[in-house]
Amino acid sequence: MTAAERAPRASLFRFAAPQTFYPLAGRLAPWFAAAALVLTLAGMWLGFFVAPTDATQGEVYRVIFIHVPAAWMSMFIYLVMAFWSAVGLVMNTRLSFVMSQALAPTGAMFCFVALWTGALWGRPTWGAYWVWDARLTSQLLLLFLYLGFIALTRAIEDPRRADRAGAMIALVGAVNVPIIYFSVKWWNTLHQGASVSLTKAPSMASTMLAGMLVMAFAAWAYTLAVTLWRVRPMILERERHTEWVGAVLEAEGARAGGGR
Repeated sequence: MTAAERAPRASLFRFAAPQTFYPLAGRLAPWFAAAALVLTLAGMWLGFFVAPTDATQGEVYRVIFIHVPAAWMSMFIYLVMAFWSAVGLVMNTRLSFVMSQALAPTGAMFCFVALWTGALWGRPTWGAYWVWDARLTSQLLLLFLYLGFIALTRAIEDPRRADRAGAMIALVGAVNVPIIYFSVKWWNTLHQGASVSLTKAPSMASTMLAGMLVMAFAAWAYTLAVTLWRVRPMILERERHTEWVGAVLEAEGARAGGGR
């Protein structure tokens, strides 16, 4: 590999350093937050005002525009947590563990929203808020995995031990994600199959699909914004004894004082 080919890779790897990633996160977070707001407004407009009424379920189906993106994100975020945990264990990078822990509360929130909206959808559809369906049960297990990850990493005072304990939960728990996804195929469940597939045409109107995908992109942008904001104080706490954190706090204090 030539020096010219190595240069872009080296420039990307430098963001793995907390002192380099910290200011980048601060610059990117507002842009993702703005994108999340715009996409959410657009997705809600498409889903609740443009998409037609479902011939079978009527208006109650519109919960899909919140339920499905939340369910997607709850699974995707957990896989990303497992990825960062694996990177941290293999490469011993401090930022990887911090990223995994910064993602967990947002993943837990999306998992709770998916379960809650699913219950609201299930009552008029199945006649019950909750059934011990394979997908619902495995999704509930995912929420417990999130809560267990958060509780364990915060209960252990030694950051190194907390990082490794949380990483093990993330990696072992990742097995549950394909179980959630394929549960409607593997078992006879009440939960309907996927409305969107990479191998088949969508089983819904184009405006319905557009609204759901826009809401999914909004959830992605929200996740990125919140995680980047959450990771910044976590980095400062981890690196509080370093010189660069002292310089950052001094500069922020000077700006705050000058604004008075």
